[in-house]
Amino acid sequence: MRPIVLPILFTISIIACSSGTDPSPDTLASKGTNGAEIYAANCKLCHGSTGDLGMGEAKDLSVSVLSKEEIISMVTNGKGNMVPYENILTTKQIEAVAEYVQSLRKTE
Repeated sequence: MRPIVLPILFTISIIACSSGTDPSPDTLASKGTNGAEIYAANCKLCHGSTGDLGMGEAKDLSVSVLSKEEIISMVTNGKGNMVPYENILTTKQIEAVAEYVQSLRKTE
């Protein structure tokens, strides 16, 4: 029975990270431009509080080498199971999240 536990947990994580339900634009747009707060509300579930959770297909942000512009593009347009936030967050909020994501990188 134990070998079935991992596939079940994996399936649950995929479903959680790709629920298909976009966050409410009204509640997200009303948030300020604090990148950490926006990240906690929208990204933490799949990427984890320090960016290294990687649930489902979510990338490990702590080892990301993407530029700020590339992060902005990915958050704006989405990729894979990640929903696009273009119509959910403001440009300033997306920029704040991109800066926060860069701060999660591990330094060597």
